[in-house]
Amino acid sequence: MTATADIGLIGLAVMGQNLVLNMDDRGYRVAVFNRTTAKVDDFLAGPAHDTRVVGTHTLDELVDALKSPRKVMLMVKAGPAVDGVIDQLLPKLDAGDIIIDGGNSQFTDTVRRTARVEEAGALFVGTGISGGEEGARHGPSIMPGGSPAAWPHVRDILQNIAAKVPDGTPCCDWVGSNGAGHFVKMVHNGIEYGDMQVIAEAFHFMKDGLNLSHDEMSSVFRGWGEGVLDSYLIDITADILAFREEAGSPHVESILDAAGQKGTGKWTAISALELGMPTTLVAEAVFARIVSALKDERVEASGKLAGPRGDVLDGLAPNTPAETRREITAHKRVIWVEKLQQAVYASKIISYAQGFMLLRAAAAEYGWDLDYGRIASLWREGCIIRAAFLDDITSAFATDPGLPNLMLDPFFLGALAESEKGLRAVVRQAVKIGIPVPAYSTALAFYDSYRSGRLPANLIQAQRDYFGAHTYERIDRPRGEFFHTNWTGTGGDTTAGTYEA
Repeated sequence: MTATADIGLIGLAVMGQNLVLNMDDRGYRVAVFNRTTAKVDDFLAGPAHDTRVVGTHTLDELVDALKSPRKVMLMVKAGPAVDGVIDQLLPKLDAGDIIIDGGNSQFTDTVRRTARVEEAGALFVGTGISGGEEGARHGPSIMPGGSPAAWPHVRDILQNIAAKVPDGTPCCDWVGSNGAGHFVKMVHNGIEYGDMQVIAEAFHFMKDGLNLSHDEMSSVFRGWGEGVLDSYLIDITADILAFREEAGSPHVESILDAAGQKGTGKWTAISALELGMPTTLVAEAVFARIVSALKDERVEASGKLAGPRGDVLDGLAPNTPAETRREITAHKRVIWVEKLQQAVYASKIISYAQGFMLLRAAAAEYGWDLDYGRIASLWREGCIIRAAFLDDITSAFATDPGLPNLMLDPFFLGALAESEKGLRAVVRQAVKIGIPVPAYSTALAFYDSYRSGRLPANLIQAQRDYFGAHTYERIDRPRGEFFHTNWTGTGGDTTAGTYEA
């Protein structure tokens, strides 16, 4: 087969097919292969009809169809399947050829694969791709990392098929070596978990706390999407709440309240624990999905466990005239919707701040030179968490690349000063009427912990030293000096070693 294709792609599921069509639209000739070869023929006869896509039925044919240096993108299921394809491909490639893993691979696998492929003389790119089917087709957010020498050869293709911000800048840029790209994508997905939970809690509060109809809630989200909460997830939530079944009932209420997950949120929480970073909102979002999956247990517990039952609008005198009642109720709803918007905004700021804390810790641990402002701009369009306030995050890190925490940027300091009041009010009221708000609660707890110059951890250290001789530091001595107290008078001077703070 004549080598005429600019890039090859293996794996013709939804994402793979749409990326191929995206590349074709932008003038690239793509050779495709799928383990089930009938999918190749169906694709060429269907969605790829009248394109320049080259169908192949063996890996040898695919490799032979590619211009040098060969570039092969894998869009196969993350895990052993990726290693299996790499095993088959490497013997067929020449030095300098490039394998690109575009799946949702765990970053530790990408670190390992980069080393392995480079040892074989080829180059490896592990790239996160976000945006779902629509993004893949028309322009996703792309977060590549891996072998730096590969970037000049794949840059044009990846940046041309990526989403663009209004000034034309592509939502694709080199992130860093080995697993950096997939780590950034993992954090993106963790933040996505948090965003979805924050929005779900707003829905729950409006529905059961404010007694808003689905059309009213849709209108609220639509309005929020025109302000500081402008984002893809807010927009689609407005659409979902307005969607009706044929009988006229809200479609969302026919969906079982048991959320699924594919693991990237869990990976984010595990990485946060390993790196010692308090990415609490992502973790609570993961746990909230786990609790939601306990559907049968929750139904049984709902009739047995005690707790408040009520709504925010309770408390009107029984003899209040109907017209006055309606006016008071409408006024209260407006006030609480505004406070709820503040709670959502504050929680999002805190969640993103935690996400960038995790990125900073990973950069230090793995030797990655991450550009945090550029990472924020990669998420501005094309991806699931695309939102207007990512421009503010980009500006914050452009102004101060060494910013230790996003919450300390002047813009976000001001935004939190305004919105934390609403967050406190919503958490307080949710507790009062028995509506669970784990994302808001943990956001507020982290905010208050981070702004506290002194926490009760001194007592924890005293307890650890008392029962285990784990030592402690003193406020009147330099950091790094450790002490032990013989608390009972019967202990000795032997210690169990210092602690990691």
